[in-house]
Amino acid sequence: MTQREENAVAGENEMTICGAHVVTPGRDLGTVDVRIENGVIAAVGPDMPAKEGGRVIEADGLTLLPGFVDIHSHGRGGADFCDATDAAFDTIGRGKLLDGVTGFLATGLTRPEEDLAEMCAAAERYKRRTGNGERGTGNGCGATCLGVHLEGPFFNAEMAGAQNPAYLKKPDAAFVKRLNAISPVKKVSLAPELEGAEECIRSLAAAGIVTSGGHSSADCETFERARKAGMTHLTHFCNAMMPIHHLRPTMVTGGLLADDVFVEIITDGVHLSDPMIKLIAKAKGPDRVMVITDAMCAAGEPDGMYSLGGLRVKVEKGRATLADVPYDPKAVVSNVAGSVALFPDCFRRFVSVTGWPLHEAVKAAGFNQLRSLGIVDRGEIAAGQIADLVLVDESLSPRMTIAGGEVMHS
Repeated sequence: MTQREENAVAGENEMTICGAHVVTPGRDLGTVDVRIENGVIAAVGPDMPAKEGGRVIEADGLTLLPGFVDIHSHGRGGADFCDATDAAFDTIGRGKLLDGVTGFLATGLTRPEEDLAEMCAAAERYKRRTGNGERGTGNGCGATCLGVHLEGPFFNAEMAGAQNPAYLKKPDAAFVKRLNAISPVKKVSLAPELEGAEECIRSLAAAGIVTSGGHSSADCETFERARKAGMTHLTHFCNAMMPIHHLRPTMVTGGLLADDVFVEIITDGVHLSDPMIKLIAKAKGPDRVMVITDAMCAAGEPDGMYSLGGLRVKVEKGRATLADVPYDPKAVVSNVAGSVALFPDCFRRFVSVTGWPLHEAVKAAGFNQLRSLGIVDRGEIAAGQIADLVLVDESLSPRMTIAGGEVMHS
């Protein structure tokens, strides 16, 4: 990619991206220019003259997409959000920018409340340090933290997988709201069959907090009750759930049939087979599928031994497994412990497997995630949207990441 400055001194708050093939959710705009002012997309159109003093990015041969959004990841680069340190958040936030990810949910694990409170406090400190994606206020430290995702502790012990069983609890809306008072909790994953789950779902939905079914043995009937109570997501769909059965419909069956429910899928080649990805995509359509990484701290790191929520994890040849739990091919829940995938790899596989045109597939890379959380000020390449963008090459590998209208990685 070539870049040039039109003037000796670039305008601090103005930028024009020229010559890129621009693709936004639902529309392929072809080769057009995108002008950014004060961190916001000001205009999209052909042959726009750059403003005097503004920076010009020549993007011929590249594709401009909305920035990727990962609403379910635990770590990267050897760091975990549950480390609850400034260094850990900064490592993950900077690493996300390398992956073209402009926004994320800091995802916790099944841990004691005091540990999760420390993670929430660390999330708020990270937001203050980075400007957190406000229009034109980023300082290059990292991608935007859009909120907190509590993956646990409200899970079925039989389906816990790589969640620490020592800290499992029954669903408790008050527990969530105490953490929400420290840092906004955007999403809570829980098992809807547990005692008190439906009441918890209703209470959290009334507070504007998304609930997502996961680590669950729920059948279709239980799923339907939870859906009617306000549950709108399913966490790492098909993983840590009872599989499809032709006579005993499960939560997976219900999720495939429910047009108003979003499903997360880990498309790393480990968690779902390609035919299953195709089936989910065909059943749900472009508006309800969300690509996630579910990455743990070993993402972007070499093979070796790591820790996840206090559990030992062995990473070998792109696969993370619980070191102290042998693989059982007959088990409903395997010993896989999250992923070591990076977002571009997951999105690339999703596009390849589904065969969807890029303007439809890109919905699953950020737009659906944002809209499912009620975030509407970013996720499209259109005037008025916050300028969270990624330039990718023919292989969908990020070449430049722009967050809040600032070049964060090139």
